[in-house]
Amino acid sequence: MKLVTTISELCALLAEARHAGRTIGLVPTMGALHEGHLSLVRAAKAQTDFVVVSLFVNPLQFGPKEDLAKYPRNLEHDRELLEQEGAHVLFAPAVEEMYPAGAITYVTVEALSQRLDGISRPGHFRGVTTVVAKLFHIVEPSRAYFGQKDSAQHAILRRMVRDLNFPVEIVVCPIVREPDGLALSSRNAYLNGSERQQALILSRTLRQMREHFANGEHDAAKLIASGQSFLASKPGARLDYLAIVDPDTLEPVTRITQPTLVAIAAWVGSTRLIDNVVLSPG
Repeated sequence: MKLVTTISELCALLAEARHAGRTIGLVPTMGALHEGHLSLVRAAKAQTDFVVVSLFVNPLQFGPKEDLAKYPRNLEHDRELLEQEGAHVLFAPAVEEMYPAGAITYVTVEALSQRLDGISRPGHFRGVTTVVAKLFHIVEPSRAYFGQKDSAQHAILRRMVRDLNFPVEIVVCPIVREPDGLALSSRNAYLNGSERQQALILSRTLRQMREHFANGEHDAAKLIASGQSFLASKPGARLDYLAIVDPDTLEPVTRITQPTLVAIAAWVGSTRLIDNVVLSPG
């Protein structure tokens, strides 16, 4: 596996791969890799010939009071993991490489970017779409791989790809969980022992709502109320949002009649975590 830090070097490697007729897969990450990220790498290896993993802690998607400075970084460990998985290139650029001095151009998906996480994290999705658009332009992958945990993000990216005619397929892979149900996240590293246990309330709330749905409750407002009540009955988590929305538009639905996204975000201590489940009738 090659570690590259400049766009020019990456483009040279990609030109060689294309000349050899190899299809290119991209796995965008911010590092602090875990099994969830590695599952994306495996999917990319199974479906494409040349796998590029980007590692870039993107400052544009962090608000002024968020955790950019303390976001976990461990390049050498991440590199070792990717070597073991057989990725072909690790692209780890500096901020200055991705955003030249004086850069003032952004990519924004209107409306969708103001839903779910976009409400409590203004500007977050603009940062995501800008950096991913740049990666798509630089790498020109045939497929790009994302995790279902970031459900709002890949809904927005799918719309960006459609609207801007990017010739790339967005591939969404299942959430990877700990045995007790906690969704894997780089931010789980912030949790102490008691917070780690308290964080289970996110997945347990979703499970409780899924059980109510399986028992015949398809009214979104009633499902949300039951989830909110369940979460409030347990100590340790402060709800940001609990929403039932169309998975493509992120607009609220009133009744579940087709595959529908149930998304939750909550604070555990000082750590904000997200999770979701898709409910499908029939």
